[in-house]
Amino acid sequence: MRDFDEPDEGELSVSAPKTWATGAPAVVHALKYALGQTSPKRTALTLLNINQAKGFDCPGCAWPEPAPGQRHRNEYCENGAKHISDEATSHRVTAEFFRQHSVDELSRRSDYWLNQQGRLTEPMVLREGATHYEPIGWDEALDLLAGELRALDHPDEALFYTSGRLANEPAFLLQLFARAFGTNNLPDCSNMCHESSGSALGETLGIGKGSVSLDDLYDSDLVFVVGQNPGTNHPRMLSALEETKRRGGQVVAVNPLPEAGLLRFKHPQKARGVIGRGTDIADQFLQIRPGGDLALFQALNLLLLEAEDKEPGTVLDREFIEAHTTGYDAFAEQLRATTSWDAVLQATGLSRDEIEQVHERVLNSRSVIVCWAMGLTQHKHGVPTIREVVNFLLLRGNIGRPGAGVCPVRGHSNVQGDRTMGIWERMPQAFMDRLGKEFRFTAPTKHGLDSVDSIRAMRDGRAKLFVGVAGNFVRATPDSDATERALRNCRLTAHISTKLNRSHAVCGRTALILPTLGRSDRDVQAGGERFMTVEDSMSEVHATRGRLAPASEHLLSEVSIITRLARRVLGSRPGIPWADFEADYDLIRDRIAQVVEGFADFNERVRQPGGFRLPNPVNERVFRTPSGKAVFTVNDFTMLEAPEGHLVLQTLRSHDQWNTVPYAMDDRYRGIKGGRRVVLVNPADLADLGLTEGGLVDLVSIWSDGSERRAESFRLVGYPTPPGSAAAYYPETNVLVPLDSVADISNTPTSKAVIVRLERAQERATA
Repeated sequence: MRDFDEPDEGELSVSAPKTWATGAPAVVHALKYALGQTSPKRTALTLLNINQAKGFDCPGCAWPEPAPGQRHRNEYCENGAKHISDEATSHRVTAEFFRQHSVDELSRRSDYWLNQQGRLTEPMVLREGATHYEPIGWDEALDLLAGELRALDHPDEALFYTSGRLANEPAFLLQLFARAFGTNNLPDCSNMCHESSGSALGETLGIGKGSVSLDDLYDSDLVFVVGQNPGTNHPRMLSALEETKRRGGQVVAVNPLPEAGLLRFKHPQKARGVIGRGTDIADQFLQIRPGGDLALFQALNLLLLEAEDKEPGTVLDREFIEAHTTGYDAFAEQLRATTSWDAVLQATGLSRDEIEQVHERVLNSRSVIVCWAMGLTQHKHGVPTIREVVNFLLLRGNIGRPGAGVCPVRGHSNVQGDRTMGIWERMPQAFMDRLGKEFRFTAPTKHGLDSVDSIRAMRDGRAKLFVGVAGNFVRATPDSDATERALRNCRLTAHISTKLNRSHAVCGRTALILPTLGRSDRDVQAGGERFMTVEDSMSEVHATRGRLAPASEHLLSEVSIITRLARRVLGSRPGIPWADFEADYDLIRDRIAQVVEGFADFNERVRQPGGFRLPNPVNERVFRTPSGKAVFTVNDFTMLEAPEGHLVLQTLRSHDQWNTVPYAMDDRYRGIKGGRRVVLVNPADLADLGLTEGGLVDLVSIWSDGSERRAESFRLVGYPTPPGSAAAYYPETNVLVPLDSVADISNTPTSKAVIVRLERAQERATA
């Protein structure tokens, strides 16, 4: 247990944002954090094994590794080093900790403080009416959970949530258990991040994931990086973009905030990155207004149509369009008829000259990739925006050929693998049929609940039991107050976790903490040491093997927890060999090979250095859509506007943060030190609103039903945001995102488009 004070937000200091990222400071910060968590020997063991062919996959982002022979001995980034050091920490949370701290006290602690306490070491239970967690044996804990599951009136009253930290094998077992139990309620972190990507790509290309490889990125003539911040969220992407530049490619960055890594990158493993100037990444930076990306790509598409009109047969890939797509005529007709340049410029905040410069780069490029992240997905019109990106690529045949394609950049280690393994509330019927045939039961056909609908179900009493496997559901979800009330409405909440987080302090009437092995821990079963597998953002599947002694002798692997629970709940029905699966993970992979497409000979192929890449039919120009072709779509123009006196707020991470976990109270690249309760606002907007930099304000979000949500006491920081917009860190601002403010089709929370007003804190105090 760590005994230290909460950070003091009053020590905040602000300096100018950085104009470059990484370099030697990143190495120093990573090592300083690592050595603050554990010993030099343990630090060396983790850092020398992370992302290596015989080591373990970084639990952080899902960016792929180069081929085994091309990897650096230190194949990790600053935040990856911090994340694995955070997991490998020598600090421990024991039963004594829970005796000293009540659940009420823990609920008032910061995310930073909770995380810094260290690794969980033994199962704990909060019994109904109790104020403190107390120790419980594994058998009793699993019996308690199994008994509550069996006592439900219907399987759909249970929810099984997962985070992308879960590896393929336990993910497959979890969805198998849930469906054998009788429910498709498998919400996951994708629902809140890239669900819009899956919805748009599934509709237009027939498969809901990216189509490119690292080699494609290296060899592309032009790479768009849209709505994402690689320097903080997946820094190893910068080394890939540096290689793109080295080979003659160009990069266009599209983002509301200037991000240091996309301006200039200093590679810490190369001399030019340590003592030299580094590499300018973005050849052009478009500082777009939040939500303006749909208008931008509609404008680019109109310019391509008009260029084709002027020189027929020289701009569009007519052969590709005619042979491999449908819907072109309706798309082109609507775009020509409805696109207004005045509206485009207002929605984007860009000049026509800036957009036409990008258009010229496109015309001069034979191959184009568009990469994006949550800056596109977390808008009400997130799905139409990504469909318009697909239209843009289809026009010139930039789908299904080298150096070109779609690249949704997922920010969590195995979030793509979990979806491939069946962690989705709406898996295709073909998958369900194969699953039922393989294990001799009829899988449920009724679609389950995603994350947002799960909160509604708990709120309304339709869901009564919540099981979270990895992750921090309370802090990852929108409308924090509504989420917490919903969880407290459950009969039982259970979390399979490695470290303490706020979800453990937001409890049902009874609550369980079930501690599990981390990615870096050795997993030893009765038959010997085991490994698991993960899938990265580019569909590469490879092994991950822990190298550290587990944090406690009382920890179980996620496979063990799931299989032991399943045996208690299901008994001998259906014919699933849970005990065999726990002892030998090869047996799990053999069954995955029978159910999941692309995994034939799984055990043999994954043992090859670097693993294997899953086939993507799009790269063969095979589109699994109803027409058998890629689909041009018609997308109505949308412009995000805030009422007078209000701003459009986007939530984002600080640099010293992984998902909901802050590692420090700083944001080095944005010049913020010593605090997180800050709101970044354009100085002109501050002046117009009569506010002063450094002042203290509440953020008050407004919603269409007239309701308001408040996040108190944020320090104003003048920052180069687009006029009319602001930015602040999540999870502190998740409270502002209404539960019902979601993207059309995908149901993803609109965390990048929150309408807020800034209210002086003293006005609140005197009201």
